[in-house]
Amino acid sequence: MTIEKGKITFWRVFLVVVLAFGAYATYVRFFKGLGASTNLSDAFPWGLWIGFDALCGIMLTAGGFTLMAAVYVLNLKEYRSIARPALLTAFLGYLLEVAALMFDLGKPYNIWHPIIMWNPRSPMFLVGWCVMLYSTIMFVEFLPIVFERFRLEKARRILRYVMTPLVIVGVTVSFLHQSALGMLYLIVPGKLHALWYSPYLPILFFISAIAAGLAMTIFESTMSSRHFKHALERPLILGLGRALLIVLTVYGLIRIEDMIYRGVIRRAFVPGYETSMFWLEIALSIIIPIALLVIPKVRNNPIALYAVSILVVFGFVVNRLNIAVTGMEGSAGMRYIPRWSEVAVTLSVVSLGIVAFTLAVKYLPIFHEPEPRGKKAEAVLPAGALPAAVR
Repeated sequence: MTIEKGKITFWRVFLVVVLAFGAYATYVRFFKGLGASTNLSDAFPWGLWIGFDALCGIMLTAGGFTLMAAVYVLNLKEYRSIARPALLTAFLGYLLEVAALMFDLGKPYNIWHPIIMWNPRSPMFLVGWCVMLYSTIMFVEFLPIVFERFRLEKARRILRYVMTPLVIVGVTVSFLHQSALGMLYLIVPGKLHALWYSPYLPILFFISAIAAGLAMTIFESTMSSRHFKHALERPLILGLGRALLIVLTVYGLIRIEDMIYRGVIRRAFVPGYETSMFWLEIALSIIIPIALLVIPKVRNNPIALYAVSILVVFGFVVNRLNIAVTGMEGSAGMRYIPRWSEVAVTLSVVSLGIVAFTLAVKYLPIFHEPEPRGKKAEAVLPAGALPAAVR
């Protein structure tokens, strides 16, 4: 619904309303405390802000390290054009995660403590250091885009020499971070529901992050081509679709084999709330996407891949929320429903990410590289054609 020829649109009004509610929720959180702004308690200390803002947010940024590794480590240069938007998404995702963590921490002004107060035996310590390190690495990886915008060729050339080893370090840190998020739940075997608890949680978190990252890259590439009016990289999107099929298959096989080996597969057929949420997650993240992707007509159709990517993203969001919320409710003896202020903060964080992505695309060369100064672009001719001067 558009008003006054696009100057005021439904989505812009919605954005303003969301940010206004988010601003008031922020006031309530920092001036009245967690008790007044959330439905969390000592029995249930982690809710929407951890389940969605942290677990889901970091998972959806995995396309950044996946595509950067493909370009700089595997030397798949053809994916360079979609690696930049994926890197931007990852960078913004980590920055927003840090902002979201400030809401969830009881004493947010102590967030710097892990820098000097080391506790290597704590999974939270590892997670905190991974966030700091990978945010710093992505900042450096993102600098060449800024240097291109302002024609700082010398600085860009300097960074080019260290980019490959930097990406390798970044991939390693990201691998640790994605796995460490799963490791957090290894310490609650008596609290997390058997349908989700597994000694393979760190591995499952990492593989599912790659799948969600690939799906998110397909989604954002398609949406960007529509809203920012640039050509969709069809061969690259199809390549991501084939990779997505492989990753989903590997994830599904490990998940099912683990449940059979541990003897908990029968729990998936016991009627109940947890069982329903489990099958919703499995259907959206494994069964339906794989069933569609094995069909060549779907796998080779960018629009169909776009629809599949939405299913995969939503399915793994349900997975993370199941682990953080659904799977913990039984042991806590309660049903957690987030307060309006929790929802408002989460929607505000997502909205700020969309605004930041739009501004970055508008003012930085995210989808294209500027031509070197003094060099004219060469015309692209059909195969077999000759320039007029030669003819």
